[in-house]
Amino acid sequence: MRWTVHGHRDVYASEWVRVSLDDVEIQDGRRFEHHVLHFPRASVTAVVADEAGRVLLLWRHRFIPNSWGWEVPAGWAEPGEEPAAAIAREIEEETGYRPALVRPMIRYNALSGISDMQFTAFVANGAEHVGPPADQSESSRVEWIRAAEIPKLAAAGEIKDGPSLAALMYYLAVEQDS
Repeated sequence: MRWTVHGHRDVYASEWVRVSLDDVEIQDGRRFEHHVLHFPRASVTAVVADEAGRVLLLWRHRFIPNSWGWEVPAGWAEPGEEPAAAIAREIEEETGYRPALVRPMIRYNALSGISDMQFTAFVANGAEHVGPPADQSESSRVEWIRAAEIPKLAAAGEIKDGPSLAALMYYLAVEQDS
């Protein structure tokens, strides 16, 4: 069953997000306005892994849910920037580590029911410490954590961020031993 979109009107826009109300019709003929969040730039995340079976995580506070948790490096590509270059830049800015190799793992829709936001999750290897994180506002600390601990941290509610969970679980299930 495919919805028919008859049109849309923007109700808010900034450099970060655009909100529209779309005039949609569902299969039974009902027609209504559905809110949609549009994001102007490509979203990227990365699992930074080392040969010792560890991943690099950031401990940070998120003000919207008012909670602390572990996250992977993430961000947006700048206009004209390739997603792989964007995540390499984000890793270095947020952690102080420069990856030698970045390759895509999976691309997914983050909030399919209300948003066009798409993430590309990468795996990064060969990270070399080049100094302190350039953006000190991104986290309270950066730590290498054994990959085997990730499911326990997630179960304990210490990894709450959806894009981080998606990237880490895909890494553990598909990429870790490949």
